[in-house]
Amino acid sequence: MHEYPVTEQIIGIATKHGLDARASEVSVIHLVVGEQSGYIGESIQMYFDIISEGTLCEGARLDIKSVRPKLSCPSCGTLFERKPMSFACPKCGTDGAPTEIGKEFYIESIEVI
Repeated sequence: MHEYPVTEQIIGIATKHGLDARASEVSVIHLVVGEQSGYIGESIQMYFDIISEGTLCEGARLDIKSVRPKLSCPSCGTLFERKPMSFACPKCGTDGAPTEIGKEFYIESIEVI
């Protein structure tokens, strides 16, 4: 349910961008959503389809790029995706530490016509 207000903000930002560009419509919104951001792309899409009706964004395509979380090895600096039941670095075996990768949530770009 917390995707509803953030989807309203996405539509507001894209609409303002379209108006500033004197566009007749927003065609594509490129969105980056980390798997640990707390937002679910499918829910954003569902709300987008409903909320965008009657706006410049109606009929626009949401291009949602999902970002998988990564750990950072404190010994060798390798960034890696965690394997089930393990935090071990695939290069040196040291347990990895959490990073901000996978927590992203932002509009990458907006295409207008």
